[in-house]
Amino acid sequence: MQNKTYKVVGVMSGTSLDGVDLAHIHFTIEKNKWDFQIFESETVAYSEDWVDRLKNAVDFSKEELLQLNEEYTEVLAAIIRDFIEKHQIKDLDAVCSHGHTILHQPQNGFTLQIGNLPKIAELLNEKVVCDFRVQDVQLGGQGAPLVPIGDRILFSDYDYCLNLGGFSNVSFEENDNRIAFDISPVNTVLNFYADKLGLKYDDKGQISKSGKVSTELLSELNALEFYSKSYPKSLGFEFVKTVVLPMMENYPISVEDKLRTFTEHIAFQIAAALPKKHGTLLVTGGGAYNNFLIEQMQACLPKMKLVVPDAKTIEFKEALIFALLGVLKLRNEVNVLASVTGASRNHSSGVIYEFSS
Repeated sequence: MQNKTYKVVGVMSGTSLDGVDLAHIHFTIEKNKWDFQIFESETVAYSEDWVDRLKNAVDFSKEELLQLNEEYTEVLAAIIRDFIEKHQIKDLDAVCSHGHTILHQPQNGFTLQIGNLPKIAELLNEKVVCDFRVQDVQLGGQGAPLVPIGDRILFSDYDYCLNLGGFSNVSFEENDNRIAFDISPVNTVLNFYADKLGLKYDDKGQISKSGKVSTELLSELNALEFYSKSYPKSLGFEFVKTVVLPMMENYPISVEDKLRTFTEHIAFQIAAALPKKHGTLLVTGGGAYNNFLIEQMQACLPKMKLVVPDAKTIEFKEALIFALLGVLKLRNEVNVLASVTGASRNHSSGVIYEFSS
């Protein structure tokens, strides 16, 4: 007999490197309908040293990556343990953790999320469900995006669910299949240029708003081969580092103009990616706070109703959905959709680590 209620902590670290998102969540299922409540939640920022290491790990040797994985698993466990103790969270069914993506090369049959070593369960003294992407890549899939099954189960009232994080990704129903894919880089690029001005991010898009569009750069960005590919498709930081940033750095224009141009590019690509340009679009992720980006998206999609939800849903939707993926894994139910990733079949992905009591 399956449980009807689950108490879990969802943990997510995204490519924008703003920290580890943690959310204490209770799920209930009645007559095949899932409901959830987010209790305590917070984002724990990385130290500058960890930001540098995670940012540069794409160039690490195999030995350096093994060492990084060991150390990061310990750091992540400490962050999760502190969160559980601080909020006096008890009787958890599991901690459901995404880890942090360092390498994502599904075309080469490879993806690496660190922080998913078996010792994390012992360090936490909790059951841990994690490492959700590897099995999908082994089954010929992209290993991403994984959030769409959560969109289908928890946010089916919306025509589109859009996440604006390090990258933008969207999910929607088409012919009774959930379709989802990465659209373009977002905060991986915007934060890179904000950093050049000594800022962590462009608050509300105000700096971008002050810049001017370089039509030549915008055209070159929009002509990138990735955008003409059909889904399933996904992006990793390698694309930003080896393709997007070198292209943008070739242009002798101000940081403000680069931010403005790239914001226009994001909005244009999101509008181009949606098969129908009307309905309701749920916008979550850190980019939902970028008012100027939202304005540009609305200008590109005048007939679409853009819905920016409450702060907890904006900031912790991915932690929420990875928590759900973990619960589905515990129930041995499908948590990855082949229609989204291109894998050979739907499957129940992730690994479950027990701890010795």
